[in-house]
Order: sequence, then structure tokens, then C-alpha cells
Amino acid sequence: MVVKIEVFTSPSCPYCPMAVQLVEDVQKDMIDDVEVEKIDIMVDQEKAREYGLMAVPAIALNGVVRFVGAPGKEELLEAIKEEMAEKKT
Repeated sequence: MVVKIEVFTSPSCPYCPMAVQLVEDVQKDMIDDVEVEKIDIMVDQEKAREYGLMAVPAIALNGVVRFVGAPGKEELLEAIKEEMAEKKT
């Protein structure tokens, strides 16, 4: 089961590059298990509104915002594993 990761960023955000790098690192480790989409909220404001985002970076897993701010790698990996386990049941 593939987990869709959406990373919401803004060009003026000093923390967004770190969040994008984190997700890219996780994607390398879990290439067959995750699909990543990077979303610039200045370009896709509708998607940000749809998710009710008020701050970036934000990371959604399978359509649910799980993190606002950049989590640690282990925290993100754990959330992805939880998401995969939920979809299997």
C-alpha cells in the first residue's frame, strides 16, 4: 500500500527546505511505499484552504495533515508505518 505524502511549502519559509529534504530522504528509504507531492501554497492556494492550513511547512499523509512544522525523520517514518498498518486492516 502506497502512502501519499504531500509537503506544503512557501518560497519565503525558512523551514520549508528542511521539510522537503526530510521527505525526499524518507522517499529514498521507502521508494516503493511512498508517493511524494510538493505543493507551493502560493501556487495552489485552493489545496491549502481545503486542508485548512494556516502555517507551513505542513505534511499530509493520505489526505490528512499530520505535521505542521518539520518533524524528525523517525517521527515521520513512524507516522508512515502507522498509515500503512491502518490501510492493511
